[in-house]
Amino acid sequence: QVQLVESGGGLVQAGGSLRLSCAASGRTFSRNSMGWFRQAPGKEREFVAAISWSGGITYYADSVKGRFTISRDNAKNTVYLQMNSLKPEDTAVYYCALDPRGWVVPKISSSAYDYWGQGTQVTVSS
Repeated sequence: QVQLVESGGGLVQAGGSLRLSCAASGRTFSRNSMGWFRQAPGKEREFVAAISWSGGITYYADSVKGRFTISRDNAKNTVYLQMNSLKPEDTAVYYCALDPRGWVVPKISSSAYDYWGQGTQVTVSS
């Protein structure tokens, strides 16, 4: 089994920054894609960012492009989401997810991810 634990969420003023971390443990698979998704109250879960197992390919939702950066440290089995210039509309529970299938190109559909963390709350005040 794979366990994913997010951390780093919290309260921040608009324009501020947060850095989310997701630590993977257990059967993490030798090559995996990792993604970040978020879900705001009353809304469906949406894609935020994804990164290939090598770290060489990344995708971002248009809503966060230029503000968020996804990265990973395979030696630490950890993926990060650096969030800058935060806006109130970024308020959501953020989830990290793991796709174990070893594709070179990461997927942006939540259905591709088999393992999910418990989520971490990000609240951006105006």
